[in-house]
Amino acid sequence: MKTIEERLRSKFVVNTHTGCWEWTGTTSRGYAKLSMNGKMASAHRASYELFVGPIPWNMQLDHLCRVRHCVNPDHLEPVTARENTLRGATIAAAHAAKTHCAKGHPYDDANTRRPMFGGGRI
Repeated sequence: MKTIEERLRSKFVVNTHTGCWEWTGTTSRGYAKLSMNGKMASAHRASYELFVGPIPWNMQLDHLCRVRHCVNPDHLEPVTARENTLRGATIAAAHAAKTHCAKGHPYDDANTRRPMFGGGRI
């Protein structure tokens, strides 16, 4: 039976232009998947843990290369869920990046309120 490392190495090809280890196996929503102990697991997480070490319990791995099926541990960085969301191309990230309201007023401490529940700015 093959080890996890052997199985990982047999399922990616190296993109010589980007350095990405592009997964050729199963994917789900663009993310590399690998069967481990009879269950599907994230191959990028398995790769990071195998080649770098444990992922802190409260962290997610951000694909610095923005290629979801990349399993190169050098392209992965442990970050909080919030940081991962804000780094991505998401609606939340777009709103967080705004510096002015729709009428052109700057978001600053003097004229910006934050609701007690639900986040956001008003």
